[in-house]
Amino acid sequence: MQYRRLGRSGLQLSELSLGSWVTYHNQVDTAAAKEMLAAAFDAGVNFFDNAEVYAGGESERVMGEAIRSLRWPRLNYVISTKLYWGLDDGSASQVNRRNTLNRKYLLHAIDGSLQRLGLDFVDLVYCHRPDPLTPIEETVWAMS
Repeated sequence: MQYRRLGRSGLQLSELSLGSWVTYHNQVDTAAAKEMLAAAFDAGVNFFDNAEVYAGGESERVMGEAIRSLRWPRLNYVISTKLYWGLDDGSASQVNRRNTLNRKYLLHAIDGSLQRLGLDFVDLVYCHRPDPLTPIEETVWAMS
């Protein structure tokens, strides 16, 4: 496996990553996810991608359970997730609950992702979409 540095972060990521978009939970249970993660890791993949919105948050839960069962040292892999869409079911006001990158939402959303993944930290957090209603400075400051 070839690895590349992520900017000036010091992180070295495998050129290939294993993501969980529509598969984890909807098509792949924790046992199958564990097998997939182990096979990728054995091939040198150290970068695993997710997003809060995948399968309504269940994808993060499945990935977290599978990784915990593999008992890998935390420094041996890189986890990313993406924020923006939210997990609100639509029954309440949508303000600050979905389709935003404002500070209030981001702080709430990362806590939810960490809880579902069962981790103390993620290595990378992406903005899943731009938010034209939130000043970029607010988003950058919140993510720092």
